[in-house]
Amino acid sequence: MSKERYTEEHEWVRAENDICTVGISVYAQEQLGDVVYVELPEVGRQLQKGKEMAVVESVKAASEVYAPVSGEVVEVNGALTGDPATVNRDAMGEGWFVKIRMSNPAELDQLMDADAYKTYVEGLS
Repeated sequence: MSKERYTEEHEWVRAENDICTVGISVYAQEQLGDVVYVELPEVGRQLQKGKEMAVVESVKAASEVYAPVSGEVVEVNGALTGDPATVNRDAMGEGWFVKIRMSNPAELDQLMDADAYKTYVEGLS
């Protein structure tokens, strides 16, 4: 069983204790096409669940990335600045965006598990 949780806006979250690693799903990066730029928040920024956290630009469009949980940004994936296409190559791994120290871990319970997300995405087509 997958340990990732997902939002309806296609962000994924992988929690380890009170730290969450966050990125966009494979589905999201496929919809975007070739990612050419990623704007990440600053370390120390306080995020609110459901509010804009980052921006990703592709050859097709620019899209906001929303915080799936509330908390403080404790790390950003600086490698995306120099190589934003990492998101296309490995959205669920090396293409992660930020790490957040959760202020309310119960928010994870409001997110979809992998099976629910798969069903959600299938319903979009």
